[in-house]
Amino acid sequence: MSLTGRADEPTPRLPLLLEAVLSVGTELELRATLQHIVDSAAELTDARYGALGVVDPERDRLTELFTAGMTEAERQRVPRLPDGRTGLLGVLIQDPQPLRLDDLTADPRSGGVPEGHPAMRSFLGVPIRVHTEVFGNLYLTEKRGGPFTDEDLALLRVLASQAGIAIGNARLYETARQRERWIEGAAAVTTALLSGEPAADALTTVAERARLLADASAGVVLQPTEEGGMEIVAASTVDDPGDLVGTTIAPGSPVLEQLLGGEPVFVEDSATDPRMTTHVRSRFGPSMMLPLQSGGRLIGTLALPRRRGGRPYTAVDRLLASQFASQAALALVLADAQHDRERLAVYEDRDRIARDLHDLVVQRLFATEMMLESTRRRAAASTEENALLGRAVDELDSTIQEVRTTIFALQQPPADAPATFRGRVLRETGGAAVLLGFQPSVHFSGAVDTLISDADAERLLAALRGALAAAHRRAGVSAITVEVGVTAEGPRLVVSDDGQPPATVTWP
Repeated sequence: MSLTGRADEPTPRLPLLLEAVLSVGTELELRATLQHIVDSAAELTDARYGALGVVDPERDRLTELFTAGMTEAERQRVPRLPDGRTGLLGVLIQDPQPLRLDDLTADPRSGGVPEGHPAMRSFLGVPIRVHTEVFGNLYLTEKRGGPFTDEDLALLRVLASQAGIAIGNARLYETARQRERWIEGAAAVTTALLSGEPAADALTTVAERARLLADASAGVVLQPTEEGGMEIVAASTVDDPGDLVGTTIAPGSPVLEQLLGGEPVFVEDSATDPRMTTHVRSRFGPSMMLPLQSGGRLIGTLALPRRRGGRPYTAVDRLLASQFASQAALALVLADAQHDRERLAVYEDRDRIARDLHDLVVQRLFATEMMLESTRRRAAASTEENALLGRAVDELDSTIQEVRTTIFALQQPPADAPATFRGRVLRETGGAAVLLGFQPSVHFSGAVDTLISDADAERLLAALRGALAAAHRRAGVSAITVEVGVTAEGPRLVVSDDGQPPATVTWP
């Protein structure tokens, strides 16, 4: 049968070819275009089964396989689709030339058909080229009514040629959309980081946004450890990421040298790659590990693993993800600098308030106290009036001590509040060291973190601040000992110094 038949009897296959050629160019979404091509090819050649395999030029294998003609039950019987490493699919990858066989089972090159696949005999395959690059191959089997003909091959070659043009357009459109998504994602991350998020939340934001953009199973951020390894400090997954955070890459790992050197690492299968050593690698497949560095400073590594059996990352994926990582690293550096500036502004403001309190409020209160004390001594007042004046003097003295304690606390450098009571005590003494010129000695006895209630902790810390402030005002103090413990009667604080004379403050 020819395309035209007799002059007065046109064959229906030419309109079918024209319709197929026109229809393959109607889709702009790449995956929809590929499925449409294989459906049109099977219909055009009257083949029972069809497939379009996407070839990875770097690995000489199929990365995706779009099929036509298989029922859902037949799909379920096939545990895995062929990867093109063997059999006739591999022949077309190694030698991208049209191939037609009446009985593929008789060809010695045939093989690699997965278990459960429907029986096949007749075979027709042609490559699909986008410009000069082989994008993939069209495979057709089991032509109804006999083997494939030269006419089928001619029709399929025309369709493959037009499919290459349609795929090229769809790839350009898909790349443009993908690039737009990554750019919008990087802008969103920059905005979020510069809004003042805490450091841990900022890293989680980077991991989560990158995971969504890369269509990855997880997004994690690793940072160098003091021991020379790397540790996952932030993670985002579709389920609970709790078992990921804290996972470490031990020093000496084959992949660690590249990561610490700021080099990207691309892994085809995390579960089988010998460079991967973490216990969570078994659940992941293709992965990208990208440096987060800016201005020569390595902040960490952004890892984007996909699930086992997931699609490998393409060259475009790698490029866009690397650009995102660079932008995110710059945003992290800017956010850190902004946070430092804000902390410095707060510190300067606290220092100004402390100076104002000392220069204005304390001096006026002290002058008022002296005036009242002088009046009490000179006035021939009654015993009751003397007692009232004495209490007023005592109240002023107590107020002065409280204000001085507040000044002392304001002059301590701002820092993130420690989570434990022990840490809060050490923070108070560490801040005092800035003003005292030496570090107080601190001793703990008993389980202070668990046995001291929040209310007692606040009162004890207030007493500690007051004792340190008082020691700062005394002359000749060069050493302070702070003892915090829990006795049968409750929490206890003892602050001793070596002033002249030595002084000891005990609470309660």
